[in-house]
Amino acid sequence: MIPARYPTTGILDRVARPEDLESILQLESWTNDRVRTELGSLHRLPKSEWVSGELFSSVVMGSFCHASPLGGRFNAKDRGAWYAARTLDTALAEIAFHRTKELLEVRVTESVVQMRLFQSDFTGEVHDARPAILENEPIHDPKSYSASQTLGAELLADGANGIIYRSVRHPGGECLACFRPKMVENVRAGQFYEFRWEGFPTPKIRPIRASGSGSTI
Repeated sequence: MIPARYPTTGILDRVARPEDLESILQLESWTNDRVRTELGSLHRLPKSEWVSGELFSSVVMGSFCHASPLGGRFNAKDRGAWYAARTLDTALAEIAFHRTKELLEVRVTESVVQMRLFQSDFTGEVHDARPAILENEPIHDPKSYSASQTLGAELLADGANGIIYRSVRHPGGECLACFRPKMVENVRAGQFYEFRWEGFPTPKIRPIRASGSGSTI
């Protein structure tokens, strides 16, 4: 899920071949601040992993080019990952937790955020960290990414595609951290959701027709 204010199409959707992207970027980024912002840390990814010319290529690549300053559970700040949940309930719970945490850090208790759901398919082998065994417990620490980011870096360096793990924010749920953009296939744009905080840590969540419409389904 991504904030509804972000565009879902961009230069990556329009360039058919990744090998053509380099020259176009050099020309356009000289005078286009939006392109520089949109592409973020694209050049930190090997060109062989770039995705372009497909519907929502910019959405996919954005998740890898715009990592959080503190990183995610299995990625550091210099390279993002595509995080997905197996079910909608898990996705909503994960988003609600992380957005709430961000608001509490700046002491905001009332806010409204609209997010858009994206669905995708995956093909390939990933590391399975779901078994409830001792070695997997540190990477599911609800308060620290230390062990999980270390594991993520090791798996990435070894050429792994990603990791499937137990959701820390939704008991019984499962999540996937995908390390390779080309593994994210058949991306489909879905429902918009409104997250509304009204002085309480847990937001009210409802589906809406479109970003800014305010009307419910």
